[in-house]
Amino acid sequence: MSGYERVEELNIMKVIAETLNRCNDMTMMLQTVLEKLLELTKLEAGWIFLIDSPEEYVLAAHHGLPPALSWGAYKPMCSGDCYCLSRYRNGKLTQPVNIIECKRLNEAIQHAWGDTNGITHHATIPLGDGEDSFGLLNVASPRKEKFSQEELTLLQSLGFQIGTAIRRTRLYQDERRRAESFEKLNQLAGFLWSADDFYDLQEILEKDGRGIFGWSSVGCYIENQIGKKPAFALTEEVRVEESLGVIPITRQQVVTGAVWIEPAGTSFQPSDREFFMALGRHLTLVYESIALKEKRQELLLHEERKRLARDLHDSVNQKLFSLSLTAKGAKEIVSKYDSSLGELMDEMLSMSQQSLKEMRSLIWQLRPVGLEEGLLSAMKKYGEHLGLCVQFEMERLPDWSRQAEETLWRISQEAMNNVAKHANTKEVTVRLFDTDGGAGMTVMDHGSGFQIEADDERQTLGLISMRERAELLGGELAVRSEPETGTTIDVFLPYRRERRNEDEN
Repeated sequence: MSGYERVEELNIMKVIAETLNRCNDMTMMLQTVLEKLLELTKLEAGWIFLIDSPEEYVLAAHHGLPPALSWGAYKPMCSGDCYCLSRYRNGKLTQPVNIIECKRLNEAIQHAWGDTNGITHHATIPLGDGEDSFGLLNVASPRKEKFSQEELTLLQSLGFQIGTAIRRTRLYQDERRRAESFEKLNQLAGFLWSADDFYDLQEILEKDGRGIFGWSSVGCYIENQIGKKPAFALTEEVRVEESLGVIPITRQQVVTGAVWIEPAGTSFQPSDREFFMALGRHLTLVYESIALKEKRQELLLHEERKRLARDLHDSVNQKLFSLSLTAKGAKEIVSKYDSSLGELMDEMLSMSQQSLKEMRSLIWQLRPVGLEEGLLSAMKKYGEHLGLCVQFEMERLPDWSRQAEETLWRISQEAMNNVAKHANTKEVTVRLFDTDGGAGMTVMDHGSGFQIEADDERQTLGLISMRERAELLGGELAVRSEPETGTTIDVFLPYRRERRNEDEN
């Protein structure tokens, strides 16, 4: 070898070393190194397979492939099996192989895919860093069927350098991917902390989470709050699989829900576990914040109801009671002198007693008790208060959110009030059910019934509050009634509500 050739060889090796040490783009690095390697070894063709699993491989770089292997966007090189891949998978290819007859070239000749440019064999060098293997380097030249020991030693050295560079590049890419994920997590966290309730939390994950990270889909379940319980078991551990990431949501060290995410395009990597754990911590804190906020609102509502009930009891209720006693006393006095006045006093007494009964019923509704023992117990006790016999129909005890139970409870109160006032019956049937889409309730009686008309006073005054309560949760309420056939009230509350368009509000 002349001095000029030696200098040229050293320059090529310098370029290879610099590329392997500095380049962080895997494709560019492998392609540049492969071309320089072929220039250094005076070979004409080469290709690199990266093998991440026994079943999958990728043509990561190539140069000088003959038409027989490059037709159809390199289709012969991107699918199928070959001898070198089989030996690699079987663990029999740990050292450079002096010569391997190429199955792909044989198939190209057999099927007349194109000219092989005289290439029939190739040498194969495993790419690894001493701990892990990442793929194969194949090199060939026309009519070359044997490689010298010196050539193999050089190729093995370069194969080790390439393997080490692949390890470094992947670590760099994982770290960069991790940094980008945490940067996006900061952006998502701002949206998460703006959630006013659990429905907002779910919608932010689905809309903003998918928008920021490009996830394929997001599912969310919180016990007694939102979503349908997933088929998989809820555990304390974060699960990260290629096609699924599962994040537990805990409160007071108890798992109460989960968020599961499916990627789009690329699969999740084991290195994503740290990101999922960080997202889980955010979700748990946001969940705790929302729960405390709702608890505070409940306590404020609780106190306000108690105050209203106390004020009504101490003022209006006492005055109605006094009016009832006064009417009763006045009746006894005037009835001795004028029978017509006695009849008027009878009517006044009846009206005052009925108003007193309705006021006591209103005070009972305002008292923030009942649901503590469950929805069914609250309905039963309230029915007994009104003198009704309540029968329940259900296949199983539903597991609903607090908001849904509160809404159904208030609607059932109004419905039973209407039965006690207008239906001329003491029996009410309540059917509770749930579907994949939401929670449902039917309140039915076989009393007087009525003809439903748009200007019916009972339609506008007695039913409007029930319909408004249902619509607040995105639900629906329907009334069915005919004279002498009874009345049926159907309520359905979806598990999810429509996302509010903040830009339009």
